Parts: sequence; C-alpha cells; structure tokens
Amino acid sequence: MTNRYTNEEWTQIIEQTKQDLVVSPEPYLCPEIGSAAFMKTIDHTLLKLDIKAVQIDELCAEARVDRFGAVCVRAKDVQKCAADLRGSDVEVACVVGFHEGTHDLYYKLKEARKAIRAGATELDVVINYPELKAGEYESIYTELSTLRIQAQHPVLLKLILETSQLDSYEIIAGCVMAAAAGFDFVKTSTGFNGPGATTENVRLMVACCEKLAAGNPNGKQMKVKASGGIKTLQDAVKMLEAGASRLGTSGGVWIAKEAREHVAQNGSLSPPAHNQSRRPSLQTRLFTSY
Repeated sequence: MTNRYTNEEWTQIIEQTKQDLVVSPEPYLCPEIGSAAFMKTIDHTLLKLDIKAVQIDELCAEARVDRFGAVCVRAKDVQKCAADLRGSDVEVACVVGFHEGTHDLYYKLKEARKAIRAGATELDVVINYPELKAGEYESIYTELSTLRIQAQHPVLLKLILETSQLDSYEIIAGCVMAAAAGFDFVKTSTGFNGPGATTENVRLMVACCEKLAAGNPNGKQMKVKASGGIKTLQDAVKMLEAGASRLGTSGGVWIAKEAREHVAQNGSLSPPAHNQSRRPSLQTRLFTSY
C-alpha cells in the first residue's frame, strides 16, 4: 500500500490541526447516573495474562447484568466471550498489539483477523507510539489504514495512543493519524504503561476530534475512550464530563454498584459531588486492577 502523504506533509497537517486548537474547559453532558446510557459507556475489561475460563464467565455475566457496552479482552478469550454473550446487546472488544504496540503489521493483522473470526465486533489497537514520537507518520498511516481495510465497518476501531508516553503535540498527531485512517475512536491508555487517563488529555483529544470533524467532508467525528485508572463513580463522571464517550475499566461492577447507591441515597440521577465516591479498601471481585 502506498502512503497518502510523506512525513513532511503529515507534519504540516498536524501543525494545521494544532493551530488555534481550542480545548474547552466547560463540562460535557454526562449521561444520567445509573441510566441505561450511562451503563453503555463502560467497556468491562479483563486483560491479565493468567486469567481462567471461569473469570471470563464472570466477566460476561457481570456485563449482562449491568448492561455494559462491551467486554474488552485479549484475542484468546474472544471466542468464549462471544459464546457467553450470545443473545445479549453487549459487544465483544479485543485488544490488538497489546500492550507495547511495537508488533509488526503482519502480527497485528493476524491478531485482528483472529479476533474478528472469533466474534469480536470492536478492536482496540495499540499504536506504535515509539514511531509516533519519532515522526514516522508514513509507517503509522500504512499500518492503520491496512487494519481499517481488514476490519471494515461495522467493526469499530479504537486507537490506543498511550498518552502517558506522549506530549500534547504527539497526542494531536495520533488523533490526526487515526482520523485519516478512518478509525472510530481514539483511546488514552493501555493501563499497563505509566499513568492512565487524565481529564486534560481527554479534553485535548476531544477538541482535536471536533476540529478534525469540522474539516471532514462527511462530517464524521471520532469519539474518545478514556481508560486506565478509572475505578470509581467519581472517576467515571469526571471522564465523561471531560468529553469521553466510552470508559475502559475493570471496575465496572463497582461503578455500577456506586451508581445504584447514589440513586437510592439521593433520589436523583444527577452526577455525584466529587467527594462522595471513594475507592473501596479491599481487593474484591468488584474492584480489580485494570
């Protein structure tokens, strides 16, 4: 596949996107706490290497009960998730090139094909962020556009930028590359490399997606998925108010529990005050590491 632009031309496009980019400090509308729309923002995640089949069963059962948007797992677990979730409206997302992102294109294509054949409807692809930092935009675009051809709509593609390893310019560059390749989401983090999502980075990514959509002839706008470190209802609300549309978290059951308690205690679906939601003190099935 030939490249769309040279590295120098990509740099000019990134500079144009960066110019006059406005990051709004105003909160975005958060779905009502405990509502179906709120629960659908959660990608219920289990990405540890040493998980057992029964844990996948539990993950899918929890997703069914709380009506989450998706479960997010590794390729080896997709087929079981698809079987467990058959007949539900919970999607199956699979990570690709996880978690380093430095796998070659052949490996990522092979993993993507395997996941789709097994029943994945969403792919969370880790960008080769060392290449991004080095300005190797031609290589990145070739990889991303090839993956888009392989995983055509209605498969959703989310590009994990690993924002903890990038500066603001590199985050903007990653958003530009994702939009050019036809991805549906940009995602903050793997959760395995440095700090996870921050509201500042989510706001920057949302602003970038909005600006890129304004220059898109078909008006399509990428969305933002915040992931890494989202463990409580307060965390979830902060990310949604920063503009995220999806949340990657292994704490989905805990967040759903807090949401139900919030509604029961307050008689309201409005967001909680920022001091109400506290991290549980013990490691339980409701609260696990990402």
